[in-house]
Amino acid sequence: MLEKLAKLSAILSGVLMSLITVMTCASIVGREFLGKTVPGDFELVGLATGAAVGLFMPLCQLRNGNIIVDFFTARAPQNVNAGLDRLGALTLALSFAFLTWRSALGGLNAWETHSGTMLLGVPEWIAYATMVPAFGLTAVIALAQCLYGFGKYERHGHSDHIGAAA
Repeated sequence: MLEKLAKLSAILSGVLMSLITVMTCASIVGREFLGKTVPGDFELVGLATGAAVGLFMPLCQLRNGNIIVDFFTARAPQNVNAGLDRLGALTLALSFAFLTWRSALGGLNAWETHSGTMLLGVPEWIAYATMVPAFGLTAVIALAQCLYGFGKYERHGHSDHIGAAA
């Protein structure tokens, strides 16, 4: 279930990134050939990019795609590295739980104050509304990895599997 949700989140992010690309191309072509751009294109790109980054995070964590610096642990025993990986997953789970909470509060604040972008007045809570579930899903995935391991995405070849948690 976690894998399906992470993939759906990434697909939504890919759709957003594709729309950003089409809009940016339309704005550039319009500016060069028609003398007109898409109004507020940079605002829309900023909102959509923030949402897209958040939506990509669950799949990145599921696939153990975050950067790891193992300079000091490269020669450590597998069980030490596995323990450190799980500790890292716990730290990330706690960090994303915090981000989920704070993003939810930020989105509620943007909703209550009717905060919007400068040119178009696009409600800012929309970006928060996409990030909060994605951040929450990332936290759950990282917690499952801490408790049950990384499954087929294990860095050090351990056999425990996240599927037990999914």
